[in-house]
Amino acid sequence: MIRIGLGYDLHRLVEGRPLLLGGLEIPSQIGEDGHSDGDVLLHAITDALLGAAGLGDIGEFFPPSDPQWKGADSKVFLSTAWEKIKTKNWKLENLDCVIALEKPKFLPWRKEVITSIAKILCVSPEQIFVKAKTGEKLGEIGTSQAIAVWATCLLSKED
Repeated sequence: MIRIGLGYDLHRLVEGRPLLLGGLEIPSQIGEDGHSDGDVLLHAITDALLGAAGLGDIGEFFPPSDPQWKGADSKVFLSTAWEKIKTKNWKLENLDCVIALEKPKFLPWRKEVITSIAKILCVSPEQIFVKAKTGEKLGEIGTSQAIAVWATCLLSKED
């Protein structure tokens, strides 16, 4: 059996917060505003994986209304969800992500971010790909007011 999952997340960018992508802090004067640490990439990946496995979404597992998740490390979200998914015998075939971000440029950080995600999921970096697109100075993304991520995954398991 194979299943595809799609995850999406969007966060406002503000001064005074770190920019976290894939569990790494990327040097920037602005970062994600969120209830947890705001790692929009890990949030989208978590939703993609949970959706593919039919187990819910990140808001069900880690509700923003619950004070225990205030400032929480999004690596915990992803690793906890992934452990639950693996108990249902799902394997990750691949994960593909698009970050919509005007600045800073993502390319210098891609390899490190891919390695970080692979480490959290205990899979090979070859199973992960992350790319970035700018907003071409248009809309919330293009004016650096927001960052968005789309993540898609393919899961498989033996019947």
